[in-house]
Amino acid sequence: MDVRIGFDNDKYLKMQSEHIRKRISQFGDKLYLEFGGKLFDDYHASRVLPGFKPDSKLQMLLQLKEEAEIVMVINSDDIEKNKVNGNIGITYDTYVIRLYNIFSNIGLYVSSVVLTQYNNNPLVDAFQQRLEALGVKVYHHYHIQGYPSNLKLIMSDEGYGKNDYIETSRKLVVITAPGPGSGKMATCLSQLYHDYKHGVSAGYAKFETFPIWNIPLRHPVNIAYEAATADLNDVNMIDPFHLEAYGETTVNYNRDVEIFPVLNAMFEKIIGESPYKSPTDMGVNMAGNCIIDDEAVCEASKQEILRRYYAAQCGLKTGKVCEEEGYKLELLMNQAGITTADRRVVAAALEKEEKTGAPAAAMELPDGTIITGKTSNLLGASSALLLNALKHFGGIDEDLLLMSPEVIEPIQNLKVNHLGNINPRLHTDETLIALSICANTSPEAKCTMEQLSKLKGCEVHSTVILSSVDEITFKRLGVNLTCEPKYQ
Repeated sequence: MDVRIGFDNDKYLKMQSEHIRKRISQFGDKLYLEFGGKLFDDYHASRVLPGFKPDSKLQMLLQLKEEAEIVMVINSDDIEKNKVNGNIGITYDTYVIRLYNIFSNIGLYVSSVVLTQYNNNPLVDAFQQRLEALGVKVYHHYHIQGYPSNLKLIMSDEGYGKNDYIETSRKLVVITAPGPGSGKMATCLSQLYHDYKHGVSAGYAKFETFPIWNIPLRHPVNIAYEAATADLNDVNMIDPFHLEAYGETTVNYNRDVEIFPVLNAMFEKIIGESPYKSPTDMGVNMAGNCIIDDEAVCEASKQEILRRYYAAQCGLKTGKVCEEEGYKLELLMNQAGITTADRRVVAAALEKEEKTGAPAAAMELPDGTIITGKTSNLLGASSALLLNALKHFGGIDEDLLLMSPEVIEPIQNLKVNHLGNINPRLHTDETLIALSICANTSPEAKCTMEQLSKLKGCEVHSTVILSSVDEITFKRLGVNLTCEPKYQ
C-alpha cells in the first residue's frame, strides 16, 4: 500500500510560480525574494506534507528560470567555525559549493555569492578563492554596529552604503543560504538601499514554507515546524499586525513579527513608504492552499514531532542538546495531543528487547505491517531488521539464511583482528555489502537486494542509540529512524 498523499505537488508548482510572478509585477523592475528553508533537500517538508517533493521549490524556480537569478549568502563566522548543516552533515561552505553545482547543472543562473560579516579571515579568503576559481563573483557585506535598531547608521554610507553593491541582471533575484543566520534579509535590504540610490525601483518579499500562514496556529504542521526549530527557539504566533490591518487571523513566527516594525521603518527610509502592512503580507507561500488531505498531513506531522522528540532525547544523552530544547519538545507533544505510544514501532521494539534480553529494532511498513529484528552473534538488531524487512518485501521465507557464516565470519575477523573493533556483529552497511556479494550466486539474495527501494519512507525504532554508520545507512535508504536514549 502506498503512503497516503496529503499534498498536491503539481498544483503547488503552478500556483507558487504564478504568485511569485504576480509579486514581481507589483514592484516593476525587480524583486528580491528571501528564500527561507531549503531550496533543495527539503525533507522536513516532504515528511510533514506527504506528496511534497524534496526538490519542489527547485522545480518551481525552474518554471521561472528565464526571469530568475540566484545569489547565495554565507556568514563568514560560519566558515571560520566550520558550521555544519545538520540535515546532510556537511559544512556550510561545502554546502554552498554543492548548491552552486546543483543549480548550475539544471540550468539555474547563480550570479554571485555574498560573504556577510566579512572580516579578512584567511579561511574566508581561501573560500573566496575556491569560488572565484569556479567563475563565481564574490561580494563582501560588513558588520553594522547596532543592527537592526540603529537605523541612522544602517541607512548611511557607513552602514548599507559600505557593503558591496551586488550586480544583478534579472527581475527575480532569489537570495538563499546554507542555513539560518546567514544574513539573507540584510542582503535583500542592502540591495534595496543601493538600488534606489542607483535609480532602480525594486521590492522585497519572503518565501518561507513554514509556518503556514493560512492554517490554524496549533495545526500539527505548524507545531512540527516549531519542533524542527526547537534549537532556534522559534515560536509560532498570530500575526498582530495583520489582525489589526485586515481583521484576519494569520500565522507567522516570532522573529518576523519582532523585526517587522524595523523593516517598516527601513522601507519608509529607502522607498518612501512601506509596501506591506504585516509580516504575512511580505510572504508569498502558497503551500497551505495545496493541502488536499488534512487528516494525512496531520498524522504525518504528529509522527515528525515524535521523531524530533526522540532525536532531542538522544541529544540530551550525548550532550548535544540542552535541557530547554527537550522540555520544549515535550510541551509541543502535549499541544499536538500525542505520546510516544502514537509511534507504533516503539512498543514493538521494546517488546522484542524484553523477550530477547538484548537490543532490538522494529520497522513499520507503508501498509502498517510491523517487522522486528533481534541481536544475534552475527548481526546487530538493525542489520537483522533490514534483512527481515527485505525478505518480507521479496516474499522470501523469514527463516531462510541469505548469507552463510562463511561470508560473514571473514568480515568479523577483519573488524576485530585488524580494524580494532570490539563488537564483531555486522553493521547495516556491512550487511548490505555482504548481501550484495551473495546476490551474485544466490537468487534469493538477489531478489532481496531488489527490494531496497521499498524501504524509503518506512519508520524504524531502535531500543539503543545506534552508531553513526547505522544512522547514515538508514538515512541514505530514506528510512525515518528514532532511538531510545540509551547506549547498548
